[in-house]
Amino acid sequence: QLQLVESGGGLVQAGGSLRLSCAASGRTFSSYPTGWFRQAPGKERAFVAAISWRGLSKYYADSVKGRFTISRDNAKNMVYLQMNSLKPEDTAVYYCAAARATGWGSTSKGTDDYDYWGQGTQVTVSS
Repeated sequence: QLQLVESGGGLVQAGGSLRLSCAASGRTFSSYPTGWFRQAPGKERAFVAAISWRGLSKYYADSVKGRFTISRDNAKNMVYLQMNSLKPEDTAVYYCAAARATGWGSTSKGTDDYDYWGQGTQVTVSS
């Protein structure tokens, strides 16, 4: 079993930055493509960004392209989401998720494409 724990959320003003971290344990994390999702109140959980198991491929939702950057450090079993130029509409609970590598790719943007989930971290952007 793979365990994921997010951290780094908080309250920030519009235009500010936050870096979210996802710490993995329990299995060989470097074998798992990893993504970030977010869920705002009253809305479904939505894809934000994803990174392949070696970090060579990265995918982003259109709403965050140019503002958010996903990265990973497999030696530390960590995945990060650097969020810049934050907007009030970025307010949500952010979840880290990992997928079994088989079949994962550029179209793997649904919650069903991921097998392991963290508990989430709250990000609130004030206007």
